Parts: sequence; structure tokens; C-alpha cells
Amino acid sequence: MGSQLFAITFDAAEPARAGRFWAGLLGWELAEEVHGGVALLPGSGSGYRIRLVPAAEPKTVQNRMHFDLTSESPEGQKQTVSTALRLGGRHADVGQTGDEGHVVLADPEGNEFCVIEAGNNFLAGTGVIGALACDGSQAVGYFWAEALAWPLVWDENEETAIQSPAGGTKITWGGPPVEPKAGKGRVHFDLVPADGGGQQAEVGRLLALGATHAGTAPCGDGWVALADPDGNEFCVAACA
Repeated sequence: MGSQLFAITFDAAEPARAGRFWAGLLGWELAEEVHGGVALLPGSGSGYRIRLVPAAEPKTVQNRMHFDLTSESPEGQKQTVSTALRLGGRHADVGQTGDEGHVVLADPEGNEFCVIEAGNNFLAGTGVIGALACDGSQAVGYFWAEALAWPLVWDENEETAIQSPAGGTKITWGGPPVEPKAGKGRVHFDLVPADGGGQQAEVGRLLALGATHAGTAPCGDGWVALADPDGNEFCVAACA
């Protein structure tokens, strides 16, 4: 069995402000966490949560990971963009030409995300967060497929994607060229051992799959900080 994806966690200068933005945009419940952080809980009560935790370091480079939000119609895409701007988001320039069907925005912390045009077959049926799109290698896609026990749903031209057997958000990696990592990532995965397994055993399994101990630690007390084969930090909890 793989680890359970407990949360996708963002560093934030103002977690509460960013949390209100994402709660308003996604319609997820907002809850306070310890040490000034907040969490967004899916309305269904299943799947991962989004955590925003305090961080003193400012955002200086484009994130390696971003959300792709889905649209059911052209009008729905426009409404999502309008809502994001009203809540404090802004348009973002990541090198797009302007001819793309998707719209690139950033949340109040500067975290990039895309609002995808209607009719995208790859994201059909995934929900409002269609994908967590990552800059990453084929090897890291294979690693996370094994780490989470999620099947590969795309594996072509060194691009990979995985999805929970229960459906929902896909996690994708765009393949080469992969930009060099600059410092500690501001977005990371929080994992818990599946089926009540022990933290030590799960850390050992992940190391055997190709993880390494992280040089920087984004985790709290009691968590173990590791890095995947592309150097992205992630955290393993003792329990959920």
C-alpha cells in the first residue's frame, strides 16, 4: 500500500487571507490550524486538503506546481476568472502568448494557477481542481505513482500523470526540460502512512523508492522531511 496524500501545503505570508481566497473560489470549508495556519477541507469529506502555513521567506520564483481549475462552459470559465479577480487574485505572466485557451492567474500570495477552457477531455470528471500540474521528470512521475499507489493515467513523451483509484484531481509532470530547483519549494505534499502503518516503515519504503532525506525541512514537529527524485521536499506524518 502507498502513502495517503493528506494535504497539498503552501507557504504563505498571510495564510488567512490566502485561505479566504481559495475557500471563496473553490467553495471548500475553511478551518484554522495550529501556529497560524489554515486548511481547506473538501465538501465531500474525502480526498486531500489544502493547507496554508506561515512562512517568512517571500515568493521569488515561479512555483514548480500549480492548480488547473476546470470549466464546464465558456461562461463558467469567465465566471471563475471574474470571481478570482474579485477575491484578490490577479492575472499572471508565465510566458504565455495570449492565444491559449486557458487563463493564467495568481492568488494573493502570487501562487500561479490556470483556469482551463471548457471541453478539456483529459480533465473531464476530475472536479473543480482538475490537476496539480508539476514541472518534473518522468522518473518523478514514476516515483509518485509507487509512493501513493496511484495508477499512471498518462505516460507519453516523458510526460506522466497519475490519479487516485477513487478519481478526482490528477497530478501531472510535464517532462523535460525541467527547470533547476531554486531553494526550498513553497508547495509540498504532506503524506500519512496508509492503513495505520508506522512512520518509520513508511519512510524506509519511500527511501527505497528513490526519496532522500531533505536538506531543508518544511515540516512540523513529529514529521519527517524527505525529497523526491527531483529534489522536491515532502513531509511524512506519524499518523493522520
